[in-house]
Amino acid sequence: MVLVYTHKISPRLTYIFKHIFIRILNTPVQFTTKIEEFVAFSGMKMNYSKTPLGNEFFIRSVDLLFEQGINDIEFSISNWEEGLPCFFTAGKKSFIPYDIFAASFYLMCRYEEYLPHVQDEHERFSVEDSLAFQNGFLDKPLVDIWAYKFLDALKEKFPEQEFVQRKFSYISTFDVNQAYIYGLKGVVRSVGGFISDFFSIEISDFIDRILVLVKIKKDPYDTFDEIVRLKKSYEFPTILFFLISNFSTYDNNVSISRRKYRLLIKSMSDYVKIGSNLSYFTMKKEDLMKKELKKMESIINTPVSKSKQHMLRIHLPETYQKLIDLEVEEDYSMGYSDYLGFRASTCTPFYFYDLDFEIQTPLKVFPFAVNDYTLNQVLRLSPRQALVKIKQLYLEVKNVNGTFVTLFHNELLSDYGVWKGWKGVYGDVLDMVKNN
Repeated sequence: MVLVYTHKISPRLTYIFKHIFIRILNTPVQFTTKIEEFVAFSGMKMNYSKTPLGNEFFIRSVDLLFEQGINDIEFSISNWEEGLPCFFTAGKKSFIPYDIFAASFYLMCRYEEYLPHVQDEHERFSVEDSLAFQNGFLDKPLVDIWAYKFLDALKEKFPEQEFVQRKFSYISTFDVNQAYIYGLKGVVRSVGGFISDFFSIEISDFIDRILVLVKIKKDPYDTFDEIVRLKKSYEFPTILFFLISNFSTYDNNVSISRRKYRLLIKSMSDYVKIGSNLSYFTMKKEDLMKKELKKMESIINTPVSKSKQHMLRIHLPETYQKLIDLEVEEDYSMGYSDYLGFRASTCTPFYFYDLDFEIQTPLKVFPFAVNDYTLNQVLRLSPRQALVKIKQLYLEVKNVNGTFVTLFHNELLSDYGVWKGWKGVYGDVLDMVKNN
């Protein structure tokens, strides 16, 4: 256990210290504002305040963890060492040169997303406005790297102290935005598809559509047996997020009124975890969010504890506040649709801190690092090039024994259309994780 002396125990301070000490460094932590108690303590201890008391392990604090609300904070990025950016300089007397607790809080609570910014076409926080993108560390779980650097300093100061290293973990997630590309689409959508295929001279698609609809050929996007097979073979935690909304410009999955689609979801719940891929307009509409969660609960006959926002449309803190009100326990939307990397600069699941109410909430956020849509449709990489990028991010997480979360789509395994040649990528990722 480590005892932390500070001049003020605030919600922000306890939140980030517990995250770094308990969830990353596997070390219990307690706090005190009493100098006498701190001096008398014979175990591992540190001083987090403005001035040192003696020659104890001291980190000079900046003001962020003792403030409330959103303020215009000015700071500059510099290097702790080559290739390791950091901010909030702590001064010469500090045992480490930066206040990593305040910096970690700034990144994880998504402070910058509360500040004025230009939204993208889908009303999302743009990656170009992020500190990580602008300073070249989006591809690094910086909070976890800082924590391990901090651990090295603790070991040097307290060489007799033993630390239990946490274990690396992997979570595989799939978005099911289109369970079938041709099947169960209804007469109007199917006829429209035939016309589109015919006039775009996509004769192969025209033929495939006929073969699927007359049940001679399996729908290319029906890759669910393969997902189950790989889940059984590799035994990694797997979550499928099904989109069950009404049809709209941005939500074009199979109608939930289709019995076969409901049976698919129910049958998959026997093998993997099921979450709700909340539709495009739920970002601002709690009643619609509630309706979709209730529909999913009626299908799987159990409360929906995991959710993800379709097209990653989250607006902080409102979207998360709605999820909390509806008793959703885990969110998997923390990432960008057009860039790889770590939106919250961490590869450790964390509880969302609500800056509106200055509290740690019960909603646990699972940040993902890899998105197959980004690899294929945005970066336009080949499957081989994609695996290289995935491995780079995987090793970043592995080096800090974090949680590697990937976001794929069921069509990745189809070997069809834009996914031609990509079918083996997922298996290669599973092999990479298992063999290392």
